[in-house]
Amino acid sequence: MPSYLIEASYSNQGVVGLTDEGGTARREEIERLITAAGGNLESFYFAFGDTDVYLICDLPSNEVAAAIAISVNQSGYAKSLKTVVLLTPEQVDAAAKMAPLYRPPGAFRSGA
Repeated sequence: MPSYLIEASYSNQGVVGLTDEGGTARREEIERLITAAGGNLESFYFAFGDTDVYLICDLPSNEVAAAIAISVNQSGYAKSLKTVVLLTPEQVDAAAKMAPLYRPPGAFRSGA
């Protein structure tokens, strides 16, 4: 199952809701959302700075990750949401073996 790093920042409404409900309740709701989508929440952290929440989860597919992002974004309680696909070292090894030949712009072309 693909793994994802999700970074979220709350809107003003989201901060008010977090203050009312608390951090534990928010983590439980996010875990419910991910589990209902067929996934698994690996870690969940609040943070200082531009990003309010970092979480790592496993989800069945990129489409499921996109559906969750759409649901969260349309709520209006998040002002930004960033989803990053995570790869294991073994997946990078497999990708490296599949890498096609690439010629950068302006690089010498053989036979030209």
